[in-house]
Amino acid sequence: MKRTGIAHAELSRQIALLGHTDRIVVADMGLPLPRSLPVVDLALVPGTVGFTPVLDALLDEIVVQGHVMAIESLGGTAGAWLDARDTRLGERQLLSHEEFKAELPHATFAVRTGEATPYANVILECGVPF
Repeated sequence: MKRTGIAHAELSRQIALLGHTDRIVVADMGLPLPRSLPVVDLALVPGTVGFTPVLDALLDEIVVQGHVMAIESLGGTAGAWLDARDTRLGERQLLSHEEFKAELPHATFAVRTGEATPYANVILECGVPF
């Protein structure tokens, strides 16, 4: 049994398979994810499990060299949270929400949260620890 870190078996497995430049989508409940994209679904009810605890847990486990977010998210809770953690997120790329959704099929997998805040979505690009 793991001593620390993410205990969710499928999420832990997906993280272990990541390589340099692989992309992870952290999504709110409403983001339309492609049917072909593997999804680790953590949503239980609206608000549980939320965007920020999931992103914090992921950032404790992986190296991120950049992130993509929708311009529309800048004024919301997710945008403020991402601004506060810029040092762990690497370079930022801003796209319109429609352009953001067009990037989803290029991700390795997605984590669907129970977040019910509009535009609480981010794509994380993996870096390397060396």
